[in-house]
Amino acid sequence: METDGVKNIEAIKRLTDMCLRTLKPSGDKSGLYAAEIRVFDFLELASIIRNLIKLCIVALDQDGAEVPITIKNQSIDVGLILGIALQLFPIDEFELLNEISILFPADSIKEDENIIKD
Repeated sequence: METDGVKNIEAIKRLTDMCLRTLKPSGDKSGLYAAEIRVFDFLELASIIRNLIKLCIVALDQDGAEVPITIKNQSIDVGLILGIALQLFPIDEFELLNEISILFPADSIKEDENIIKD
């Protein structure tokens, strides 16, 4: 008969396979990961990069920073930047954390610590 600990570990392994999706191994031995954003075309990618740069210019000097007048479109598409942030937000990983918190409720962890101390 399996113990609860073994069952929990198997459940965590199953959940990690389903939920750890935001970062993907780079495929080499560097130990780095890649996060992916989806774009429609090169024009959208260029727009994202330009808006990020414009946003950074303004963020660097909040008092007097302006987008250079040589840039035709000086407005910053904050919605586009937030859309990228949403793509990178690790919602599946938060689902995993939620499931782990269900498997290991805080009360049971305190009980385990008391058993170890006694």
